[in-house]
Amino acid sequence: MNRFPILGDMSADHFLAEYWQKKPLLIRNAIKDFIPPIGAEELAGLSLEDEVESRLVVGDDWQVEHGPFDEERFQQLGNANWTLLVQGVNLWVPKVAELFNHFTFLPSWRIDDVMVSYAADGGSVGPHFDNYDVFLIQGSGRRRWQLGDICNKDSPLIPHSDLRILEDCQFQEEWDLNAGDMLYLPPNYSHHGIALGACTTFSIGFRAPSTAEILDDLTTELISQDKLSGFLKDPALVTDMANQPIPNAYIEEIRKPVVASLSDDDTLMHWLAQYMTRPKYPHLTDITGEVRTAYINDSKLNSPICYKNGECD
Repeated sequence: MNRFPILGDMSADHFLAEYWQKKPLLIRNAIKDFIPPIGAEELAGLSLEDEVESRLVVGDDWQVEHGPFDEERFQQLGNANWTLLVQGVNLWVPKVAELFNHFTFLPSWRIDDVMVSYAADGGSVGPHFDNYDVFLIQGSGRRRWQLGDICNKDSPLIPHSDLRILEDCQFQEEWDLNAGDMLYLPPNYSHHGIALGACTTFSIGFRAPSTAEILDDLTTELISQDKLSGFLKDPALVTDMANQPIPNAYIEEIRKPVVASLSDDDTLMHWLAQYMTRPKYPHLTDITGEVRTAYINDSKLNSPICYKNGECD
């Protein structure tokens, strides 16, 4: 039975079968004696750099500011009701990247990055939901998490230019997390995190491209390989159809070449490995040294192939 200490007494197989992408899970003391690998000052220092993606969420109306910031901005914020969010901290701080070692029961190419947040007392980013899986590890201080219903694209949101904040969120559960506690959230669960005093949180997020993103990139790849040849053909026609609405039979004629273009498993597997191993910030790869890998089996070559940073090795 595969066990990982970060899952407490639960086996990895049990977690994957009962919780992964199904329901939330709170694990107390997931990382025993957890010492956060980055603190507030170092995190703020990262947000001063041009290459680092960062945001500030300030006030009861969650106003968003985008980095890079300067030191004077932090001096103006005060001691309450603001949050600093820094993406991809694993790329800049090796000790943060080591958090991935706790999650080797999941495919490494599915992991996106570690976002680290520092929040002053009362700081939050509002009640919202995400379209991806996330593990929330409490660093320093304490944070209260409130959990509500499963949401979707039709869930009412308040007007906001930068954040998708739920208009009416009813919470059923509430937990206060201390250092080393971890909360797992599947996609689409509404949640709201509120700092109980100054605190840091480490968010391990997973890549979940939208269908639109998948179709956009996959179509480009299929076109580059000349895999979308062919032209529209008519179904069986009769003269009465000349002045009638487009018949449903045309839908099937459209569907046939589209389905046929997706029938080559090797092509799809190569595309998937290439797509999912592209670095989060390709233009910074030389600086960060980010390497994303995935192995596939090519049935035509009858051998495994390794993709690194979107390229076949």
